[in-house]
Amino acid sequence: MMRPVLILLALIATLTGCATPSPGFLGTPRQDVAVDGMRFAVHVRATDAQVIRLDYVTRAGHGAVADRMMRAAQQASGCVPIPNSLRPLGGAGSAVAVVMLRCPT
Repeated sequence: MMRPVLILLALIATLTGCATPSPGFLGTPRQDVAVDGMRFAVHVRATDAQVIRLDYVTRAGHGAVADRMMRAAQQASGCVPIPNSLRPLGGAGSAVAVVMLRCPT
């Protein structure tokens, strides 16, 4: 039941241009970062980061977004993103994704 709510929130955030994190990341500080000219809002919680793309991307530009989201998570957290851990919220072209992180102890 929680997954449809998260997807709905991600879609609303995308359509309204809002960078409010999903419920699991509320209260975490927002860090704005840019990767290759694309802006992201990143919210880090323990070993996860929610990355929100702030810029419009054409369909042709979607291929580069996942890598940039992973790099934005690393830049904001100082942790290493776990390969293949990026989970878009709301579909493959979503502006919101969660990345799992491997942080130094």
